[in-house]
Amino acid sequence: MSRIADTLRGYGGVIAFDFRGHGQSFGRSTLGDLEVLDLHAAVEWARVLGYRNVATVGFSMGASVVVRHGGLCGTDAGPGSVTDAVVSVSGPAWWYERSTRPMKLVHWLVERRAGRLVSTVAFKTRILPGGWNPVPQSPVELAARIAPVPLLVVHGDADKYFPLGHAEALYAAAGEPRELWIEAGFGHAEVAIGADLVGRIGRWVRALPAAGGLEEELEGAAG
Repeated sequence: MSRIADTLRGYGGVIAFDFRGHGQSFGRSTLGDLEVLDLHAAVEWARVLGYRNVATVGFSMGASVVVRHGGLCGTDAGPGSVTDAVVSVSGPAWWYERSTRPMKLVHWLVERRAGRLVSTVAFKTRILPGGWNPVPQSPVELAARIAPVPLLVVHGDADKYFPLGHAEALYAAAGEPRELWIEAGFGHAEVAIGADLVGRIGRWVRALPAAGGLEEELEGAAG
């Protein structure tokens, strides 16, 4: 994430943070549910700092958060709106994906006490036990509510976590303006993404009408 943030700094300011239960943040991870509030706090902080244009960029779980945030909190596009663009990279469209081996491991980490211990020790991620109650709306259920804020969906054809159907479903559910980038040979999220693709994302945000002619812009990297 530090490498991605360094690249995005060439296109605007960056606020990067640890979601609840991750890294140095307190609390327990809710796996994309209450993390919407964490992201909203970061967006509001960007506005306090004086940024007139804010784009949210999320990877994997973070991608589900930026899509859900855009659908739950979005307003009309333009300066002063909640967000001015949403970028989902390697994100899920629906919950409980179990068709891939990595996601079967993720479910073990989340659902089993031993798995949550491994997650805490090995991955520095503390997961809230007990699961969701109620189950939050999935990204694909909220994607249509992002419009008219622009949405960019980026996914790799070599993603071992989420099949391409997730990206295609998000794109199909979203309103205009929207774009779908299927990247050949790209694996999953921040570990696999290269500087060239990060730069393309930065340029995409900078080229949006809301960013035209303005000197300040922020890409918020959420991992």
